[in-house]
Amino acid sequence: MRKNKSAIKRARQAEERRLRNSHVKSTMKTYIKKVTTAIGNKEIDQIQEGLKKAISYIDKTASKGVIHRKNASRKISRLTKRVNKILTTKGQQHQA
Repeated sequence: MRKNKSAIKRARQAEERRLRNSHVKSTMKTYIKKVTTAIGNKEIDQIQEGLKKAISYIDKTASKGVIHRKNASRKISRLTKRVNKILTTKGQQHQA
């Protein structure tokens, strides 16, 4: 057990941050998963709406320091690339 007051306080703060960070990270993963499932179901309106929310939340997660900014950039890039691939194939099918 920690002995001095500052060590007790730091342990308490670390625990609060850990819980907050895990919640933020979990929520971010949920947004990403919603977009991924919408891509699998080929639901265009849900894909576009979900992508906006996911990008916003990923940026927010990075700004809070929960994930690294380059990690956030990579996640956004990969998700956007997948969405654009689906949207271009849908667009080509409607023109044919």
